[in-house]
Amino acid sequence: MPSRLARHLLVAFALLGLGGLAWLWIATRPPAVPGFAAARAAWRPSEAWLYDRDGRLLDSERVDFSVRRLGWTPLAATAPTLRKAVVLAEDHRFYAHDGVDWLATASALRTRVAGGRSRGASTITMQLAGFLGGDLARPGARGWRDKLRQMRAAWAIEAGWTKPQILEAYLNLAGFRGEAQGVAAAAQTAFAKPPAALSRNEALLLVALLPDPRADAATVARRACRLRGAGACDDLVAGAEGMLASGRRLALDPGLASHLAGRLLRRPGMRVRTMIDRTVQQAATTALRRQLLGLGATRARDGAVVVVENATGAVLAYVGGVGGAATAAAVDGANAYRQAGSTLKPFLYGLAMEHGWLPPASILDDAPVQLDTASGLYVPQNYDRTFRGAVSARSALAGSLNVPAVRTLILTGVEPFRDRLWDAGYRGLTEDGAYYGFSLALGSAEVTLLEQANAYRTLANGGRFTPLRLTAGAPVQPARPVFTPQAAWLAADMMADPGARAATFGLESALRLPFWAAVKTGTSKAMRDNWCIGFTDRFTVAVWVGNLEGDSMRAVSGTSGAAPVWREVMLALHRHRPGLPPPRPPGIEARRVAFAGEIEPTRREWFLAGTGQAALAAAPPGARRPRITAPVSGSVYALDPDIPLPRQRLRIAVAGGAAGHRLLLDGRDLGAASASPLILAGPGPHWLVLTDTGGRAVDRVLFTMR
Repeated sequence: MPSRLARHLLVAFALLGLGGLAWLWIATRPPAVPGFAAARAAWRPSEAWLYDRDGRLLDSERVDFSVRRLGWTPLAATAPTLRKAVVLAEDHRFYAHDGVDWLATASALRTRVAGGRSRGASTITMQLAGFLGGDLARPGARGWRDKLRQMRAAWAIEAGWTKPQILEAYLNLAGFRGEAQGVAAAAQTAFAKPPAALSRNEALLLVALLPDPRADAATVARRACRLRGAGACDDLVAGAEGMLASGRRLALDPGLASHLAGRLLRRPGMRVRTMIDRTVQQAATTALRRQLLGLGATRARDGAVVVVENATGAVLAYVGGVGGAATAAAVDGANAYRQAGSTLKPFLYGLAMEHGWLPPASILDDAPVQLDTASGLYVPQNYDRTFRGAVSARSALAGSLNVPAVRTLILTGVEPFRDRLWDAGYRGLTEDGAYYGFSLALGSAEVTLLEQANAYRTLANGGRFTPLRLTAGAPVQPARPVFTPQAAWLAADMMADPGARAATFGLESALRLPFWAAVKTGTSKAMRDNWCIGFTDRFTVAVWVGNLEGDSMRAVSGTSGAAPVWREVMLALHRHRPGLPPPRPPGIEARRVAFAGEIEPTRREWFLAGTGQAALAAAPPGARRPRITAPVSGSVYALDPDIPLPRQRLRIAVAGGAAGHRLLLDGRDLGAASASPLILAGPGPHWLVLTDTGGRAVDRVLFTMR
């Protein structure tokens, strides 16, 4: 009987033991650990990287702000002294055990039983298990059950990983100081170096952070000193203080295209290869920085440069700003909408020439003009507030005269011009032509520097438009015509004529290069923006200078703001081969033209085939369309009670061939227009109408008396 009871008790204890072991096995089951390849593939940097067309790093952008991780660092890309220091400090029998250091574990248990302060017995593999296992590294996971789970996970890792793989993963997943995770972020944050370039002392100081990343400089130096061995440690104390100094920023990249990086880099780990040429990017950045420094912050603070390859549409340089004195340095000046100024004029003249209405030799009247618009009277002025009288269209465009441009817009119509600008890629023109009115000829619309570069590139490519290409691999889209090849060539020829722009800019301005180049400047209202865009046979360069916050520049003109940057970049691009004139397309003929009255010197001029002329003259006054020049439409006059009424009459003036024409005031016949009658109108609005010999109205103005 006793023996039977003993057997039953033995069986019961055995079952309890087996059950306990089974429970212990289940209770200490670790989470599944990935293989090395899966762990590496799951790594997600906090950064994204931007490269040039040749794979050279341009810039990076931090996308994930929860932690600071760089790219995964292979073990071979770390300094040997760093690898030795980590093993020495964290697990000196790393290469001898199978994931658990039993000697260290026994020593830790003996110390605890004796009541001493237990030293950690976690191996590098066990710590890696904590990094990979999620809840194994949770705060407070220090109990015996958690340790057993870590041990089992470490055995699983050692069964499928090699020792170099374990060490590589540990160095990438370990947390160092602050938000830096992984040896790459730690080395860059602490020493502005990659892990492979760390010195012995730097490696020791980094490793000394691992037990407690929040330790002060003295503690870190003391740990590093123990690792290094006997000898004075003053150099390590100084190194620790420098490493932990406040204000150190992460130096990750050359910082050559920060605005483009901010535009293209959206997800952690992205590696975007652009069409940027790093050499061209550096040249454009240097030229812009030099010019803004020379101008000074009181004159202009911001600028941007875009360089495009004409044939492919590849953006070779994208400089959204250079910082310096900028107060809005984060704003991308290359992609910001700003008022265009005179830079839209080449497309206006191109439209007129395309229809055969206005060859380059046509005579335009640069004289005061007043236009009645829905919002009031529009009186365009030239940049220098002077008028030149009769000028050719060539001189008007090259010299950037405003009044001839407005007269050209009256010829083409505002709506067709607005539509043609839209076709050329100006996507900021979202309103109809009536919204912009006649001021569209002078660039009242808002455009970006990228749009400007591609629109001018369209002219360089014979009027054919394709989208720009910012990134490698972007598909090349078929070209669509925006202007005829003849109109594009004529507009380029006019912009490339140094003699035609000499009256405005002089013969030796920044716009004149030692080779062929077509160029146009522009300045917006109140001197807020200054543009210079031009092209050669191979490249288009667009430059903007101004103040991104919208305040006016001081003492900056069309040739002293953006033009010097444009010139410097163009010279750098053509250092080895000058720009060449584009071939003349079929459908254009040359004529030697004489200008009556010596309006301009006799010269060879270009015409659409079949439209050439040998002599040109300004229209005589009698041949011009009759119009009322006074009073001006929209004017408001006030009667003065202290002046006798007969002395407050208004004189009516009519210009042009008005023989036989008559004037009507509110339907009442005032007589012949040539008599220039004096009128006295009562309070209120009045219509003054000029009629021809057949009674048809040829002009009318509205004025008001008070």
